[in-house]
Amino acid sequence: MALKPSAQKVQDWLAARGADCRVREMPATTRTSEEAAAACGCQVAQIGKSMVFRIKDTDTPVLVIASGINRVDEKAVAEVLAAQDGGKVKLVRADADFVRTTSGYAIGGVPPVAHTHPPLTLIDRDLLSFETVWCAAGTPNAVFAVSPTDLVTLSGGSVADIKKQ
Repeated sequence: MALKPSAQKVQDWLAARGADCRVREMPATTRTSEEAAAACGCQVAQIGKSMVFRIKDTDTPVLVIASGINRVDEKAVAEVLAAQDGGKVKLVRADADFVRTTSGYAIGGVPPVAHTHPPLTLIDRDLLSFETVWCAAGTPNAVFAVSPTDLVTLSGGSVADIKKQ
C-alpha cells in the first residue's frame, strides 16, 4: 500500500540520505506520545516527539525532539540556543500556521527531518539512552524507527538537556 504524500516525502528524504529507516503508517493515530508508544509497542520514553518553536526576533524555526515522557523547558531551550549563538534568545511556541509553513507538516505529524525550511534542532539527551526511538513521519499516524545517533546525524541536531526539572 502506498504511503500518503507527506509520509512518502519523509521516506524519500531518508532513502536519499542512505538511512536504513522505513516509514510505517499505523492503523491508529500516533499523534500523542502515548498513542505512538501503544501503536509502536515501545515505552513512551522512546517516542521522539517533535515540538516546534520560533525565535521571536528572527522567526527562525526551532525543532525540539523530546523524549515522550519529558516536558520541554522553554527557558532551558532558549539558554542552549543563546549559548550556541552568543546572545539572548526569546523563544515562543509556534502556532499551527508557522509550523506548517516552515516544516511542511501539520502539528501531530511533524518529523525530525525533511522540513521545508530546516530548523535549528535540539535533541533531548534522554533519547540517547535507547537503542531505538520512534519519530513522527509526516502524518498523524506515520512513524519510523531510528537509532538516536542516526537521529542526531540525520536531523543535524545538537544534543541538549531540555526537560523541566
